[in-house]
Amino acid sequence: MSEVPKAYEPGKIEKKWHDFWLQQGYFSPKIDPNKKPFVIIMPPPNVTGELHLGHALTATLEDIMVRWHRMRGEPTLWLPGTDHAGIATQVVVEQQLAKQGRTKEEIGRENFTKLTWEWADKSRENIRRQHQLLGASCDWTRERFTLDEGPSKAVRTAFVRLYNRGLIYRGERMINWCPRCQTALSDLEVEHKDIVGHLYYIRYPLTQSEGFVTVATTRPETFLGDTAVAVNPEDERYKNLIGRSVTLPIIGKEIPIIADEAVDTSFGTGALKITPAHDPTDFEVAQRHNLPLVNIMNPDATMNENAGPYHGLERFACRDKVLADLEDKKLLEKIEPYFHSVGHCGRCQTMIEPKVSLQWFVQTQPLAKAAIEAVEDGRVTIMPERFAKIYFDWMENIKDWCISRQLWWGHRIPVWYCQGCAEVTASIDEPTACTHCGSKQIIQDPDVLDTWFSSALWPHSTLGWPEDTDDLRYFYPGSVMETGYDILFFWVARMIMMGLEDTGEIPFCTVYLHGLIRDESGEKMSKLRGNVINPAEAISKYGVDALRFALTTGGSPGNDINLGKGKLESSRNFVNKLWNATRFILQSLDAERLEAQAIELQPQRIEDQWIDGQLNKLVKNVTELMEEFQFGEAEQQIYDFVWSKFCDWYIEIAKIRLRSQLTPSPLPFLANTLEKSLRFLHPFMPFVTEELWQSLKQRLPDKGQMPASIMIAPYPLADDKAFAPEAERVMDSVVEVIRSIRNVRAQYKVGPTRWIEAQVYTGELLSSLITQANIIETLAKVRPLTILGRQERGPTKDKALVLVLKEAEVVVPLAGMVDRRIEEQRLVKESEEIKGRIAQLEARLRDNAFLSKAPSQVIEREKQKLAMFEDKLKRLHQELSQLSS
Repeated sequence: MSEVPKAYEPGKIEKKWHDFWLQQGYFSPKIDPNKKPFVIIMPPPNVTGELHLGHALTATLEDIMVRWHRMRGEPTLWLPGTDHAGIATQVVVEQQLAKQGRTKEEIGRENFTKLTWEWADKSRENIRRQHQLLGASCDWTRERFTLDEGPSKAVRTAFVRLYNRGLIYRGERMINWCPRCQTALSDLEVEHKDIVGHLYYIRYPLTQSEGFVTVATTRPETFLGDTAVAVNPEDERYKNLIGRSVTLPIIGKEIPIIADEAVDTSFGTGALKITPAHDPTDFEVAQRHNLPLVNIMNPDATMNENAGPYHGLERFACRDKVLADLEDKKLLEKIEPYFHSVGHCGRCQTMIEPKVSLQWFVQTQPLAKAAIEAVEDGRVTIMPERFAKIYFDWMENIKDWCISRQLWWGHRIPVWYCQGCAEVTASIDEPTACTHCGSKQIIQDPDVLDTWFSSALWPHSTLGWPEDTDDLRYFYPGSVMETGYDILFFWVARMIMMGLEDTGEIPFCTVYLHGLIRDESGEKMSKLRGNVINPAEAISKYGVDALRFALTTGGSPGNDINLGKGKLESSRNFVNKLWNATRFILQSLDAERLEAQAIELQPQRIEDQWIDGQLNKLVKNVTELMEEFQFGEAEQQIYDFVWSKFCDWYIEIAKIRLRSQLTPSPLPFLANTLEKSLRFLHPFMPFVTEELWQSLKQRLPDKGQMPASIMIAPYPLADDKAFAPEAERVMDSVVEVIRSIRNVRAQYKVGPTRWIEAQVYTGELLSSLITQANIIETLAKVRPLTILGRQERGPTKDKALVLVLKEAEVVVPLAGMVDRRIEEQRLVKESEEIKGRIAQLEARLRDNAFLSKAPSQVIEREKQKLAMFEDKLKRLHQELSQLSS
């Protein structure tokens, strides 16, 4: 039998076990019509580079779920893949070209696409390797890429179906335009930043009379595209001017003064310049009043021929020139600082330009109606529930979705324009002629689809849709869609819409939304702050299991996660604790052969009943928490059990029994508790648990009947009959007595080899505590130890420290180490601390936010804590009274 090394070195075991799992085919589920599968389709990372901490969180949470369901015997599919990420990837490749002094226009579309494919293939391989490094148990035989032939056919099919239903149309609409990327953007792809700009007051001279109308604008350069000045019909200041006209400064163009209720009388002067081609509100006003649209900008945000004397100037250079010219003509009335929100391209951070443009759109309201109903009737559950309201608000006010992008990388729009009859052909397969007139002179639309269009089909396109595949019939709809709350609208809502539209079924049953990762102070991570954690570096320093545990412990759906060095070190310490505990148990098993019959657990001693009861209680709690998606709380409870109850207490008690060779031996309980602990830790820490489980398995009498891997071993089931409330009560008291004496020793700096005297006074637990005397003596370093009933306690002697506990009082003669005054101060201080804890718990239990979000078992635990502290405070007051009497 192999010996477990003294030190845990994670780098040596991780690849070994991942390769083993892969070779055994554990990641690839078999279709079993008699079993309901558990399915997660991985949110596809963009092929723009390496995985970041957010990807590591996503991969860990999803791997926790799939490993848990796999251990429960369910056919479990976790389908991996990557997204071509149109605009994001194109920007990256363009930047690579720029470093070489080249542009995409110089090398042409075909060569640029080839170059981008090379980048994407390298990135996909890197992403695959990093996922495997994290322990992601994905079915790599089913891996997909959004530009694979299958998903690409799905995209074309979905487009043509929507087009034939009249839900995709081409029209001139106001869109967001990025001058650097030179493409349209959806509203969701625009990041709004608050900036301090200026409000410019410009005088527009009245036509055919003296005077002028002053308008206020943040973008004076756009006045060149004005086609009206609008005022509110109820604004007394301008009622007499409605129907008249003004002359645009510099270019001398006459435009009307119109009345429209959309004008805010409190903004600026109450008179609004209307630039329909460059402002969404103005566009709507123009539609109502049949005003012409005048586009004054080229795609790169330089001024076009409609800008007259400013033709060719860049937009901000034009602004400066316009302001200077207005100043010269005494038409710039004033300039005021103005704080406002301005849209920027989410990929390159260039300030966007609102622009009327001919684009392709999806009419989303009919699709949104079905998607709203799916969440309302409970077919799709959003976790946490508070995000459902946000989902409804957005879906009920949804706007048509601009899906065309002026890019070269992505799914080409499956539309061809006939040069003969000017009709449009939409086709899944490339046509050879116009479907209307038969002309072969057809040209495909040069634009590509918004990346989110193909992403919206991901849950069903990855399983073979539009073909009727075995995978689609068995694995669709999925079980859980796990992703960040920040893309609820970008992606989740659109998947629900398109899943229902294409298949008639929901794409998944549960949406699990995780939060953002922040540093340990709660600050957002950024390269500028220098607080970004690189997953690869964290793995190298702490190991994969420690990173996974640190990312998820204590977390809950929808809440942000704080992560820093302290949490990573704590997780690594936990792995080391587990490793060292296992080494001790294995060495003990090697020294004393465990007979087959010995593994049948029939606890006789209180501490064996206690650990077996605590283990089964934990299994029950963890199973309930996992079913409720409370993975962070499940991990916390496992951590507390393994670190404290098992390692710090039961193993230390077992050592005393093993040294004394007392019967019955604790070895069966050590082995059983360790084996089950490794199994319920496996979804969270896959590598170290497999390594230790395999070593333990070699030493167990029933190893021949055990599975080949912990990964396919059954997840532990709770045995309610093993619960031992009386043993729990006794051992809680034993632990509290030992801990209180240890605290006294530490407080008064008593040397570790020195024995001290103590008396323990208790009530109902007297006989039970007497059976634990040897354990208390050894672990608290107490001799002599006296355990008596409370009724036998006399007055407290001078120079004795009294410790008030839940089930007992401990009297420690201090023999000159402390005087009455110091002891009184200590009791007063402890009373004040407990009062503070009581106040905190009472406040928490009054907090509606906590009560509505926290799991029921957490609330109950807090109530129990409160009752315990109140009882302890009562007895502290009694001791203070005795001390002062």
